[in-house]
Amino acid sequence: MDELLTLDDAERLAEKVVPPDAWSYIAGGAGDERTLRWNREAFSRCRLRYRVLVDVSDVSTETTVLGTPVSMPVLVAPMAFQQIAHEEGEVATARGAAAAGTLMCLSTVATATPTAVATAAPGAPRWLQIYVFRDREVSDRVIDEALNAGFSGLVLTADLPVYGIRHAEARAGFAAPEDHVPAIVAARARGGDAEGPHSLGLLESGLEWSYVSELRERWGVPVIVKGLVTAEDAQLACQHGAAGIVVSNHGGRQLDGAVASLEALPEVAEAVGGRAEVYLDGGVRRGTDVVTALALGARAVLVGRPVMYGLAFGGAKGVEQVLGILRDEIENALALLGCRSPAEVTRAHVTTMGFS
Repeated sequence: MDELLTLDDAERLAEKVVPPDAWSYIAGGAGDERTLRWNREAFSRCRLRYRVLVDVSDVSTETTVLGTPVSMPVLVAPMAFQQIAHEEGEVATARGAAAAGTLMCLSTVATATPTAVATAAPGAPRWLQIYVFRDREVSDRVIDEALNAGFSGLVLTADLPVYGIRHAEARAGFAAPEDHVPAIVAARARGGDAEGPHSLGLLESGLEWSYVSELRERWGVPVIVKGLVTAEDAQLACQHGAAGIVVSNHGGRQLDGAVASLEALPEVAEAVGGRAEVYLDGGVRRGTDVVTALALGARAVLVGRPVMYGLAFGGAKGVEQVLGILRDEIENALALLGCRSPAEVTRAHVTTMGFS
């Protein structure tokens, strides 16, 4: 672990231990992977405006998301099939996130059940990411189990009506571990059948905005809509009662050529106007990236691939270490920015080059 100083180090360590086919899924993107690159490159087009002679002898990275205290404005993004990185999969990720003091989003197509994740890290904050099966009973059972296990929010992924064109996965021959995904097993047991990659043909491709209201009204917990990059969709999310919005292009894994998440953030934050919390997903690799996102309107960021890298080389401890690197970098960035907490970061702390 002497090599582990940055999240890029974590990526290099993970690539040494993950099989090439699984690596294509974890690290790859759609098409020519332009959006995958742009997500990271967008941060290089921002300049931080720091203030000096501010008392930063006591800096805290703590914040809240939808009222839930977390140790830093970094959450664990939902990621499918985590056993391809480590045999303990989401259970280890849950332990690592809990040890780091932050919230984990569990994917519907996880290789662990909500109950197993809750048991692994009792009392830790968790949200459930929702993919909606054509057989709604399958999704409803996953939601019911999660809420009974103490999950406090539902994250509806809105940007996967069909699967993105992912050449890296095709060339590497990646096959998802579907027999280890409880939701997919349940869907097939109830007669569901589908062609195409990773059984995504089992999912509903005809969802509309009314489903956001339906989720909120039926289950009585906050609904976060993930996968928006426009003011128009941000307005609709608020109109249908979303408590949170994740500005995200699915990590560059869906529509190649889509706008970088950070570029879309100011537009979405302005459209929301405080009616919902706004989060960013995509391209975050440094504490300075996190404070940049806060300055452009995010309440917190979600981190996916780096957490999977930590899981791959170190299980729960690796996840904790990756998140610990980010927490330390955020604390340092806040102090050097002249801020004592995430709440003190404002739009005045950043300028952008080439986007609003």
